Amino acid sequence: MLLCIDIGNTNMVLGLWGEGKWAARWRVRTAHDKMPDEYAMLLKTLLKDKKYELEDISRVIIASVVPNLKTVLKDLFDRYLGLKPLVLGPGVRTGLSIRIDNPSELGADLVADAVAAYDRLKETCIIVDFGTATTFSAVSGSGEFLGVSIAPGIEVAAQALSTRTAQLPHINLVPPPNVIGTNTTNSMQSGLIFGYIGLVEGLIRRIRDELGGKAAVIATGGLSEIFAPLTKEIDIIDLDLTLEGLRLIGERN
Repeated sequence: MLLCIDIGNTNMVLGLWGEGKWAARWRVRTAHDKMPDEYAMLLKTLLKDKKYELEDISRVIIASVVPNLKTVLKDLFDRYLGLKPLVLGPGVRTGLSIRIDNPSELGADLVADAVAAYDRLKETCIIVDFGTATTFSAVSGSGEFLGVSIAPGIEVAAQALSTRTAQLPHINLVPPPNVIGTNTTNSMQSGLIFGYIGLVEGLIRRIRDELGGKAAVIATGGLSEIFAPLTKEIDIIDLDLTLEGLRLIGERN
């Protein structure tokens, strides 16, 4: 079976693919200081809960924006299974043509997102990934990765607002009943949620203009389910987009 691992700054998403379907998917906190043996125990526990064993894994592909964890997980699979994971980076066949100034700077998760989106849509598209940062990736109709716009994630903005001010609390990121807030919590929710929608819509429109005026928009990331229903600019939500991209890249290599 193929194990796909997307290591983000905040969360780690894992998917187990076999017999033409996703057999299991997990989302866990990224622990930057865990050792290979600790991650092995975590993985064994996750697999056992779904009635699988570590030995059921025959191939591994990793996308990581946390450099030290690449080494940790490579050590894990070498030590426990004698496997050499495919680590997404320069030199790995993706099916896309990377047209940015320095391809080595491009986040592996963004490549995986773009591969899955283009494989699904087969047309000019914009991929919005709501994560620790919110990224807007542009792919041409001929399968060229053209570039990215990066904005702070809304959770980062919310944390900054509450920690850098004396009287503003931590709040739940849910849409308030009205844009004009009548209490502190609703006022913060309005500025964060609706203000962020303005950012998202504005960047999508500007990117679409640069692409020639037409582009499908697909959203992914844990917070996409909050924002996508609040705007007409997003056409598709796919929470498994990164894993699907990793699966496709794994098959192409």
